Amino acid sequence: MDIQLHIIEKGQGEPLLLLHGNGEDASYFHHQIDYFSKTRRVLAIDTRGHGKSPRGRAPFTIRQFVQDLYDFMAWKEIERADILGFSDGGNIALLFAIQYPQKVRRLLLNGANLNARGVKWQIQLPIEIGYRIASLFAGISTEARTHRELLGLMVNDPNIPEDQLCKAAMPALVIAGTRDMIKESHTRRIAERLPNAQLAWIPGDHFIAAKNPDAFNQAVESFLQEMAPVS
Repeated sequence: MDIQLHIIEKGQGEPLLLLHGNGEDASYFHHQIDYFSKTRRVLAIDTRGHGKSPRGRAPFTIRQFVQDLYDFMAWKEIERADILGFSDGGNIALLFAIQYPQKVRRLLLNGANLNARGVKWQIQLPIEIGYRIASLFAGISTEARTHRELLGLMVNDPNIPEDQLCKAAMPALVIAGTRDMIKESHTRRIAERLPNAQLAWIPGDHFIAAKNPDAFNQAVESFLQEMAPVS
């Protein structure tokens, strides 16, 4: 790994990795860190170029973030973990589970999408426009270049082939807000194509983990308890 990712680590027990969304950092999961660290070892990660994690020189793509996650687990000597990803973090988690299924105990996807077509048009259109504007000024402005990279994650990524979802056969929870920016049909499709997935809807928008944490945490906890491996 060319960089060392910043983390918030709290608690003891089975590892639970938390992956935030685009333009955020690990603090997004404030309510989840406090809640789940009572019974688990929670590691909330700042993605490359987000929060306190350096940008480094590697490509700024979802697939690079997947490699970063693999390297992170090796660094922390975590053989296998439960992974909860939100938005772009969910896309990282899903691709990671497809590529390294042996590393994922249980997969939790909150507001993930396979491609840009999964996002409601009224949300995606301003992103596409912003990306094009930032691209025009990226050669002369560091701020525009950074903005282009972040928006590029939502324009050019994650492009996960639907026929690859069968490789993520671990127990999975697909969870989304009832007014999410991801199309309901798209979320349902992901849950249907994962071999061992449950689907849960929480009242709220895309940011249910932050805005409706009690309901969100209860749904996640119920899934983790129900799908606990038999010892």
